[in-house]
Amino acid sequence: MPKAPGVLGAEILFGWTAMLTLLWIPTTLIAAAAQTARNATQAGLIKTIGTIGATQVRFLYGFPFALLFLALVAGFSGEAVPRPDGDFLLFTLAGAISQIAATALMLAAMKDRSFSVTTAYVKTEPLLIALAGLILLGDNPSPLGWTAIALATGGVVLTALKPGAPITSAGLKPVGLGLAAAASFALSAVCFRGAIMGLDSGFFVIRATTTLAWSLGMQTGLLLIWMVLFDRPALVGSFKAWRQSIPAGFLGAFASQFWFIGFSLTSAANVRTLALVEVFMAMFVSRRIFDQSISQREVMGMLLIVLGVALLLWSHS
Repeated sequence: MPKAPGVLGAEILFGWTAMLTLLWIPTTLIAAAAQTARNATQAGLIKTIGTIGATQVRFLYGFPFALLFLALVAGFSGEAVPRPDGDFLLFTLAGAISQIAATALMLAAMKDRSFSVTTAYVKTEPLLIALAGLILLGDNPSPLGWTAIALATGGVVLTALKPGAPITSAGLKPVGLGLAAAASFALSAVCFRGAIMGLDSGFFVIRATTTLAWSLGMQTGLLLIWMVLFDRPALVGSFKAWRQSIPAGFLGAFASQFWFIGFSLTSAANVRTLALVEVFMAMFVSRRIFDQSISQREVMGMLLIVLGVALLLWSHS
């Protein structure tokens, strides 16, 4: 017997809603893969143009790609670009500044520690995001979600910290830089989600892409002013290294596009916890590109990360 139009329409709507509920998972995985590639590209630029120069590459060279993404999304969807208000601009500016600081701190830590270990430090952010999201946005993970975050973060700590090694100021410096980067990334993620959710019109993709374009525009302007005033050699060096910088800019904008779509669909804590798979990607890059080995302790930490991510996905199934 054919189904009534109303029943069929309800089933289609339910199916579409269920698909959107889980869309943040593949979106996050794409973003994590692109970010790993971008971080590796940026790390290769540190020796050439310095930490600040390598930091601004993802913004200066990423901004044109963000505008292109916005034009494509608006053109294909037929939607108007949402108009920002004061709260949106404040959230976006706070996120933009936090992300600049986080990127610079992460690259500075990479000068002293390996690519994979620095990535592990930075990936302590989900717990910080959960706390910040709870305080600022009221995003409260479920008890199972909190357990997943705690397990995955514990795995990252086990991966990053080497027991029995002497503790020195030189050894603590990259740890401090990495944790500061994690806190800054956490704050930027929460602020960007707040900006996206604050736009009062448009489908989730165009709201995410609009926020991306505004954030990269702000970051490009801020860093250009800073470098013209305080670090012109690094700015000139980034222009000279344009062949290496364009791929980093594209990968940065591409990764951020998918991060922001993820933030528009679920809490920043959920997105960043699943993004802990980036630790595995970074370890692969460390071995293949930077020729760095992986210890048994790091493998145990990776297993905890897998368990935490699996619990997070289960809590949303």
